Amino acid sequence: MSEPRPRRLRPRLRPRRGPAPERGPSPATARSRIRAVAAATALVLAAGTASAALSGCSATGGKRAEDRRNAAISGKANVHTPRWKIAMVSHSGDGDTFWDIVQSGAKQAAAKDNIQFLYSHDKEAGRQAQLVQAAIDDKVDGLIVSLAKPDAMKSVVKKAVKAGIPVVTVNSGEEKSKEFGALAHIGQNESMAGEAVGRELNERHRKKAVCLLHEQGNVGLEQRCDGVKKTFDGKVTDLYVDGTNMPGVQSSLEAKLQSDHKVDTVLALGAPFASTAVKAAKEAGSSAEIDTFDLNDQVAADLKDGSVGFAVDQQPYLQGYEAVDLLWLRRYNGDMLGGGRPVLTGPQILTKKDAAALQKYTKRGTR
Repeated sequence: MSEPRPRRLRPRLRPRRGPAPERGPSPATARSRIRAVAAATALVLAAGTASAALSGCSATGGKRAEDRRNAAISGKANVHTPRWKIAMVSHSGDGDTFWDIVQSGAKQAAAKDNIQFLYSHDKEAGRQAQLVQAAIDDKVDGLIVSLAKPDAMKSVVKKAVKAGIPVVTVNSGEEKSKEFGALAHIGQNESMAGEAVGRELNERHRKKAVCLLHEQGNVGLEQRCDGVKKTFDGKVTDLYVDGTNMPGVQSSLEAKLQSDHKVDTVLALGAPFASTAVKAAKEAGSSAEIDTFDLNDQVAADLKDGSVGFAVDQQPYLQGYEAVDLLWLRRYNGDMLGGGRPVLTGPQILTKKDAAALQKYTKRGTR
């Protein structure tokens, strides 16, 4: 039996001198802290994700809206439809500022809708009909026509409809529009406008008015004067003048005012004739109030300084804009406005209190 080996003794290690190591948290405390940090991190991440999502939506929607606004301002199309061709043929004479405003609205809509817009005009009804025929021959995709002298336009408008060209009438000819086959009429009901003027004159205690008709045979102008006679408690006298000769208009009205001192109101039936009527009254030494149908920058200024008592606005810019836009909508989406009835853009009575706000728009040619 062998002898047992002697045990080797290990030397004792002395502890290092220095600060005692920190004791960590207990397992329960550690788990609690980890859960708190995880929850806070989740909230931050969720908030960041939501913020990014909202920012993305806002940026996308805002960008698109901004692009549409910029396109409209710059004249660029907001749509991707083919470049359809729409013609407008009016009864306007040369230099008629009213139709400049109609065109302004039509061109704005045409730019938005990627439309090639063509405009022509002639105050002589026979030649206006020839212009409509030229548009038919050009195979336009839509036609906008005014019917100041509807009898002369009946045949050619029906021919356009038969050729499959959608037609919208504007400004005048409301009563014949549907009969001729037009999809809609956009404008002011002239009889209603005249009646509104008659009531306004009663409120102003007027007694005798002259209705200044600047174009023979224009049914719209005649309806205005007839409407005034229907509601006005005083007397109305028609005075026909040649609207293409402003000096002649002024001298004719001067003579009328000098011969009848009881006339206390002159009704101009178009904005360009209002300032001429103001001059005529001054030269005749008459105190008659000048009122007018339609609006332009000069009328807005005259309203502001009191030279004109009130104006009847039918919003010609809107007539041009809506006519083009309606034809585009009809072709693109089969839409229609009015439910078989006229789409009215007036009348609206404007006075001195409206003048300052109006000038912002009249100066840029949209009112």
